[in-house]
Amino acid sequence: MIGVIGTRGECAEWTFPAEPNVVRAARHAVRDTLRLWGIDAAVGDLTVLLVSELVTNSQRYTPGPINLRLSRRDPSGAAPVLLVEVSDPLPDPPVTRPARTEDESGRGLQLVACSARRWGTRRGRTGKTVWFELALAG
Repeated sequence: MIGVIGTRGECAEWTFPAEPNVVRAARHAVRDTLRLWGIDAAVGDLTVLLVSELVTNSQRYTPGPINLRLSRRDPSGAAPVLLVEVSDPLPDPPVTRPARTEDESGRGLQLVACSARRWGTRRGRTGKTVWFELALAG
């Protein structure tokens, strides 16, 4: 079952079980929220793609739950950004690896690194968070 932890203003957060349909559910939640916020469709499509990659990694390698958080921020003196965070209970950070032409996986973190304004990982009390930022039109 999907549970919305909180939605207030420019922040939305969900918790998903690590089940086969989690990626689809996460994509729908993100797309619906970004439409509601009036985020440009191109940024929305990219966000959905990158969320799919990170949630797939969590679903594949952890027992769950998977936490997904979106927030729109206006850092002082800087252009607005969309911050996306995907957290799970596995404390080990994801490992990027070169994908060969014939590989069917292994490109998700490379895609995040190439597409996001900034990205990274951090350890939490009960796992890790992989995050990325996308620039928004001012």
